[in-house]
Amino acid sequence: MASARKQEGIDNETRRLLIKLARRSKTRSALWTRERPTDWEPQTVQDPRGGFFTYFTDVTAWEFIALKLEEHPVKTQQLEKPLGARGYVLEIPLQVDRPDLYVKLELNRQRNHVFGRSFHYSRRD
Repeated sequence: MASARKQEGIDNETRRLLIKLARRSKTRSALWTRERPTDWEPQTVQDPRGGFFTYFTDVTAWEFIALKLEEHPVKTQQLEKPLGARGYVLEIPLQVDRPDLYVKLELNRQRNHVFGRSFHYSRRD
């Protein structure tokens, strides 16, 4: 059997698992802890699918993430907390007059859970 093909830094199995977990409220979270700090700010990001002054909620942010995971390149990076964990990063263009959306996820296969680590406008200068 052929091994899973790498797709934009992650294999297809990992991509499918992230999508599946992001779509289920019981298998996703974005709570800040000392062991797993987050920068989760969906309420500050305009949802490009809505009208003017429509901002993401936690639920619509996860829905958007699942949709973008289906089509968008995903980069990986090592996380410092928890040490050795892998982060999955999406940088998503939203609107011409706005910075990109920066999303970082952490997958915990043992717990069958995805943690939202970042959801905010990109802060690159």
